[in-house]
Amino acid sequence: MSGARPPARERRAELRARADYTGGVYGSMLAASVVIGAGTLGSFPRVELVALLLVTGLVFWVAHVHAQLFGARLTQHALDRRTVLHVCRDEWPIVNAAVPPAVAVAVSPLLGLDVSGASWLALSVAVAGQVGWSVAAARRAGASRSLMAVSASVNLVLGLLIVLFKLVVTH
Repeated sequence: MSGARPPARERRAELRARADYTGGVYGSMLAASVVIGAGTLGSFPRVELVALLLVTGLVFWVAHVHAQLFGARLTQHALDRRTVLHVCRDEWPIVNAAVPPAVAVAVSPLLGLDVSGASWLALSVAVAGQVGWSVAAARRAGASRSLMAVSASVNLVLGLLIVLFKLVVTH
């Protein structure tokens, strides 16, 4: 029975243990950049910003999957279904990182925010996600608390640079 697959619960635990949150950090930074780069939107700015965030996350996910499969992976071994699914799963945090800012924009009317407020909320959520993903990555890697704090600080500074850029560009 040495060739039998482990139960699904064990496979999921193993996947979580090997998780790489780099895509989440990258995806959060990408989402923040999308928010500040959105500029003037059309007749339905919230819907357009939500769509822009999600579609951009998906497009960058596809680009990363393609790069992994046909860049690094193809030289190492032949492509098969298992490899493709593995790479798709590994790069999925890029898409996951776009969801919270998109949800923030979608719920912004419930919070009484205008389109500008929705944009700032989405940007704040993206930066918080960026910091959160970096801490999760450091923690998963077994980093000390001080190294996790450094990781969080670096990502917070990067996020605040994006915020500063938004302030400079829009004023």
